[in-house]
Amino acid sequence: MATRNTLDKPAPLERGQRVRLADQLYGQIFEQIASGRLGVGDKLPSEHDICDRFGVSRPVVREALLRLRADGLITAHQGLGTFVSHQPAPRLKTFPDVQNVGAYLRAQEVRVALEGDAARLAALRRSDEQLQHIEQAHEAFVAMLADGRVSPEADLAFHASIAEASGNDFYLGVLETIHEAISGFMRLALNLTRTGSRQRAQRVADEHAAILAAIRAQDGERARVAMQFHLGQARHRLVDRERD
Repeated sequence: MATRNTLDKPAPLERGQRVRLADQLYGQIFEQIASGRLGVGDKLPSEHDICDRFGVSRPVVREALLRLRADGLITAHQGLGTFVSHQPAPRLKTFPDVQNVGAYLRAQEVRVALEGDAARLAALRRSDEQLQHIEQAHEAFVAMLADGRVSPEADLAFHASIAEASGNDFYLGVLETIHEAISGFMRLALNLTRTGSRQRAQRVADEHAAILAAIRAQDGERARVAMQFHLGQARHRLVDRERD
């Protein structure tokens, strides 16, 4: 196991901004791992050293490290320290907003719970007209995906059409509240899909198709599972370099 024990000189963390300090710290460490500046097997500095280097409190550092561990990027070994155990897709380092990935992933956690239930209700409550809107949004997304020019707006349109069909305006309202973070996540995820393999793009299209099929069949539980599976896979594709 390598013994390198360093983090690059950090960019200043912005206090008083909408992006939380723990999200910013997560993003900076995530970016260094994605870029390879911190490689698999490298040891991270101690919590105390990270506090000093970034000028943040220990609870902020602990939250960021806990989330990096939960995402499988680092591993703590008792008595030895914390080491990089996994590298996300290296292509992430080329995207300008990768350091915001911490906030994007937290928004994704909200979406798994929220949109899973919205899909279930959409399957049970949708009208024929609402189903047609979902189908049109899906077809537009798949066509753009095939051309390699898919946009977050096309992806959002599919998810928004399902929220609208749920019959509960609060679902759409919550999505609009976290729109910025959702759009950021989609930009990163879709850029990886656009620059990845055809199989990766096909998996995304297939996951959308499975959600649509369940809503068309008015199978609420299948729609919920399909949506939660899709959102979970989207998260894994972002943090796991093996998922091309």
